[in-house]
Amino acid sequence: MTASVPAPVLTSAEENYLKAVFALAQPRIGTNALADRVQTKASSATDMLQRLAEKGLVDYERYKGVALTDAGRIAAAAVVRRHRLWEVFLAETLGFGWNEVHDLAEELEHVQSPELIRRLDRFLGTPTHDPHGDPIPQADGSWPAAAGILLDQLLPGTAFTVVGAADHTDELLNYLTQVGAVPQSSWTLVEVLPFDGTRVLQDDDRRLHLSALAAKNMWVQAHPAGSGAGAQATGAAPAQAGARNEDAPTRRDLQQWGDETPFTNETH
Repeated sequence: MTASVPAPVLTSAEENYLKAVFALAQPRIGTNALADRVQTKASSATDMLQRLAEKGLVDYERYKGVALTDAGRIAAAAVVRRHRLWEVFLAETLGFGWNEVHDLAEELEHVQSPELIRRLDRFLGTPTHDPHGDPIPQADGSWPAAAGILLDQLLPGTAFTVVGAADHTDELLNYLTQVGAVPQSSWTLVEVLPFDGTRVLQDDDRRLHLSALAAKNMWVQAHPAGSGAGAQATGAAPAQAGARNEDAPTRRDLQQWGDETPFTNETH
């Protein structure tokens, strides 16, 4: 039987670079684009990529960009898993708003304790999505489907529940929080204004005019036909909206990282 190869020990900076390459989701990422993503100089990004290449986590060629290796995808997915689990904990257990959890989770995601993450996952009931509606990579290497569909895909007269936001900028999340369009709030789409695509929403006692841009960035779950705005959201998301990436690590891949739980080097 072949011995498992231990996962390399990574610094917080190395994890952040892997997560950035993973998030950009292109076959190969240019150094300048990566530097912009992590807010650093291109020369600094080049130095980091060379270090990650030495650890077997990226395939880097000067002037040809960078791609994650299989081991790099496993490590990056593990960071995403830790980050999103911590966001759920902060929101559901400590009462932080969905517009507050990201920066805190950025710090907590670098705590590399497999047992802590296993216990955190069990404590939270093995959640499938974070407070923004993003899928949480599971311990078996699977990726849940998207939490719902975007609001701009609904027809007038449809009742729905907010389940997340595709855009995580402070501006959008703070605005949606201010107007009460937060996760688990229920509304009915009354009409779409023809001039600019503004969505007119109705809850039990008020109306809200939501811009077309906001509607393109709000994840919702439609209620069954005939139910009101206060009904429980149901229905599966379309497969194409959040299907597992074919390059995402599988359980077998992740077990090579030397622990019975695939996300040994649990890391966004």
